[in-house]
Amino acid sequence: MKRQKRDRLDRAQSQGYKAGLNGRSMDDCPYQQMDAKSNWLGGWRDARDDKNSGMIK
Repeated sequence: MKRQKRDRLDRAQSQGYKAGLNGRSMDDCPYQQMDAKSNWLGGWRDARDDKNSGMIK
């Protein structure tokens, strides 16, 4: 069960990263549960930081 939960959180982070790269707003987070939402927002922030630092065009 733990593996399944961890995979769900990893997926939330990767979806947040993709959303950040595509310029979506952080208000577009589809998750309501706090742990999944925080992972999505973490991925979103990472993507925005990477994009602003010039790592990704």
